[in-house]
Amino acid sequence: MPVWQSLHEAAKDHGFTVLAIALDEPEPARPWIEAAAPTFPALIDREHRVAELYNLVNVPQAVWIDETGRMVRPPESAGSTDGFNERDRTTNTLPAAVLERRARAKAAYFDAARDWAFNGAASRHAMSPDEVLKRLQVPDAGIAEAHARFKLGQVLLRDGHEAEAKVQFDAASQLHPDSWAIWRQHAERDARGLAAGVDFWARLDARADKAYYPPADIRD
Repeated sequence: MPVWQSLHEAAKDHGFTVLAIALDEPEPARPWIEAAAPTFPALIDREHRVAELYNLVNVPQAVWIDETGRMVRPPESAGSTDGFNERDRTTNTLPAAVLERRARAKAAYFDAARDWAFNGAASRHAMSPDEVLKRLQVPDAGIAEAHARFKLGQVLLRDGHEAEAKVQFDAASQLHPDSWAIWRQHAERDARGLAAGVDFWARLDARADKAYYPPADIRD
């Protein structure tokens, strides 16, 4: 979140703001938000309503929306890369080349966002309505059902029906296998409260043909 804070501070006088939304329950999300202490709005979406509306499948993803409410860049990975998958899983270290590549990707994305914040529609990173529509991925019936089952699972879980909730969560992940956000919400968490244990790596390895963070198309 510090990089988002720096972007917000740099561009807020141009009418720009960051809106951070955690796709999580309040308890695990709150400590991260309080530790970052952002000066921009940071919300918690326990029902994944934003993910449903914008077809978000992972975090961090970003959507650029201008002052008229028009989407100028559809959902995309917000400067993250799959470099983490090249870490040594014993020592949890990353090669220097991977760290450098990840830093370049993050810098390029935030430089693009800053350029748009300062220049608006004149920014080379702002897309035309036709380009946005061309790139926008519209949910199908299976994805819509997945979100409905996820919501039902959330209700069942809050009412104490854990077994029934798991059935709905599993069905949601089967219907929408690309959604790490749905899977992560009912996955086993590690000591840090993150769904990044053995099950995560097994799921990632099983989907080696699909990027975890598809790279954003940022113009040079």
